[in-house]
Amino acid sequence: MSLARQPGWIQRSLRFRAKRVLRRAWRATTGITRRLLVRYVAAPPLGRAAQVDRRVIILLFSAWGMGGTTRTTLNLAGYLAEHYEVEIVSVIRRREAPFFGEFPPGVKVTALHDYRPQAVPRGLAGVIARLLIRLPSVLVHPCERRASEFNLRSDVRLARKLRRQSGFLLGTRPGLNLIAAELSPPGMILVGEEHMHLRHHHRALRKAMKRLYPRLDVFTVLTEGAKRDYDKHLNGGVPLARIPNTVRDLGGRTADLDAKTVFAAGRLVGQKGFDLLIPAFGRVAAAHPDWRLKISGRGPARKQLLALIEDHGLGEVVTLAPPATDMGSELERASVFALSSRFEGFPLVLLEAMSKGTAVVSFDCPTGPADIVDDHRNGILVPPEDVDAFAAGLVEMVEDEELRRRCGAAAIDTARAYRMDSIGPLWGRLFTELIEARASSAPHDRAALPGVAALE
Repeated sequence: MSLARQPGWIQRSLRFRAKRVLRRAWRATTGITRRLLVRYVAAPPLGRAAQVDRRVIILLFSAWGMGGTTRTTLNLAGYLAEHYEVEIVSVIRRREAPFFGEFPPGVKVTALHDYRPQAVPRGLAGVIARLLIRLPSVLVHPCERRASEFNLRSDVRLARKLRRQSGFLLGTRPGLNLIAAELSPPGMILVGEEHMHLRHHHRALRKAMKRLYPRLDVFTVLTEGAKRDYDKHLNGGVPLARIPNTVRDLGGRTADLDAKTVFAAGRLVGQKGFDLLIPAFGRVAAAHPDWRLKISGRGPARKQLLALIEDHGLGEVVTLAPPATDMGSELERASVFALSSRFEGFPLVLLEAMSKGTAVVSFDCPTGPADIVDDHRNGILVPPEDVDAFAAGLVEMVEDEELRRRCGAAAIDTARAYRMDSIGPLWGRLFTELIEARASSAPHDRAALPGVAALE
């Protein structure tokens, strides 16, 4: 009797069993493929072991995209290119031109998966490429936020890129750190980076960190708070170093502290808290109707934010603008910068605003603002997600010109400590220590590496 003629409960049972068999078969296939890729990358380097200190490969989700991690990684790559052979390996590419302009001189950039139609090869190679693109990644953790952007072709291309390499391998997000630890190319020194904070990540991802991060040679964080959290979470099993992000030179003049504009920037998502900023600015607009709020960014929350602006009757004084292609010019035309985030890793845009001398008002969100803003000295820091306190901070900064100018001047001094000429040497010291540790330990014996002191 055909399946269609069987009773419904039998059909459902058979379908369920078939799906279970297929899932088990796929998990087995995935495991075998992952082990083959790990074994493929495990081949020792040929003839380049002595050059371990001359090459750096940085794994980045999108070198062509926008965002703080991309911006600070490009800053670092440009600095390292003065001393090393540097390549950024980007998981994806969607754009013709990078969002942040030309890549730094001397930095090679390649993409594992290029979405542009002309990037897929022709002929048999194209057929194989399209097949691999349709298959999910076997390397990326399924709870990595960008996991759907990875595929089997990106896995294979990354494995080929890392095979027999020597030098430094830097990951810039948990999914990439875990892949680097899983593959562990024997000729490479593994450096994991955290650009967010521990509590932001999925519980399954945090569990995977405990298992795989001990294979890293060092793990870098942005704040002392993050360092304490990870030291506890990883049970001291990974050497940790604190190296903050760097602020780029935006050029031009300093902010116009007479401008009646509050500026904010970031993706239009819940993390950035613009739904908190808009009602807070309503207090400013009620007392000072000649002031304006400009939010620069794009994202899925745009419609909700436009509705919120309308609900508060702020359509004449609040603007949602596209992402700023010239952040420096935008900051020059504002006197106050507002950071309304619910959480951050290390808010680079806050440092950029301070480098231009804008007076900042920020939530004391996890993590980063408290490391940068000294309340009422170089800005105003208020309790996280407290809309009333944020509104009071904005009103105070708007009404007190002397405070605005004092904080703006102090902000410039604060930002100087985060320029590349101050932070770059910390990376140089870290790399030197890692090379010396590798040389003094057994070949490829990461367990023998000593701890790395926090860098200040």
